Amino acid sequence: MASRLFLSSGLRACVCQGQSSHWSQPFSTSGSPADRFWSLLLRSTTTVVYCATDNLVSATNQAVTGFAEFLEGLGEASIPFVPVTARSRLQFDATIRKFGLGHPFLAEGGSGAFLPEDYFHLKPPRSMRLGRFTCVPVASPQPAAAEMLDVLAEETSIEVVTLRSLSPRELSQNVGLPQREAELLRQRDFDELFFFAGASEPDIQRFQQEAVKRKARVRPRGSLWSFAVGASLPSCVRDLSELYQRSFRAHPLNIAIASADEAVELFPAGDRCLLLAGRERGASEANGKYKSLPLFSPETWPLALEMILTRQI
Repeated sequence: MASRLFLSSGLRACVCQGQSSHWSQPFSTSGSPADRFWSLLLRSTTTVVYCATDNLVSATNQAVTGFAEFLEGLGEASIPFVPVTARSRLQFDATIRKFGLGHPFLAEGGSGAFLPEDYFHLKPPRSMRLGRFTCVPVASPQPAAAEMLDVLAEETSIEVVTLRSLSPRELSQNVGLPQREAELLRQRDFDELFFFAGASEPDIQRFQQEAVKRKARVRPRGSLWSFAVGASLPSCVRDLSELYQRSFRAHPLNIAIASADEAVELFPAGDRCLLLAGRERGASEANGKYKSLPLFSPETWPLALEMILTRQI
């Protein structure tokens, strides 16, 4: 099939020799002839897959059946895979290492795009260094969220408890994680995690409305809540798309993949969308805008890969 850009294992070994994985540094034009060939090969596709991963990969990095093979297939086809997560950079690092991810990722609910070292030959117009990543920020970095949350709680007389205010033991007990994982949870670059103390549903809605007036967002994160100043998933996708467009020298085709609860924010940023529906939905078109596949079916990920390769989404 003409649209398939799979490499033989021998060619992959030749091209990727000396790299940690098939995802490494795809857009650098420096290095050996093999590196330059790999860079040019990756430019042969203009498809970029943005996938909400929090419902696909657990906090302990256990993926749903077939997802790892899906990643391998995208890698063979030289299609960038951009994870979209509400987790922090520090939390997501273990996922990156386990699955050999080397493309950018969007973290903390659209707070920023994180780029591996020297991923793009051209530098982003604005960026900041966070750990081993170059970050293109959309939200205001901490302590902006922490400070605004404290002010808003005082002005609305609605009590909130931030994770940063808890002792290590209290933190572990409240989030149900071992102390090491719990500590990673509260170390954030942009948003502030908290929970409401005795607030009613109308109180929470009023709190969210007041946050919007300050260009902040209050979003549920399981049993917790996230407070971020200026976070926007569509803006993150737009900023990253501009960088891909400069590298591709063509407008990228952004394919968005998400389960129902994650699709609300991600799908408006996609050119084409694939919904990962519950068991009862099956594979069906929805609203004429995007197709859906069952989240837990063993056939989902081979079908999703085929749909992406043939642009049948």
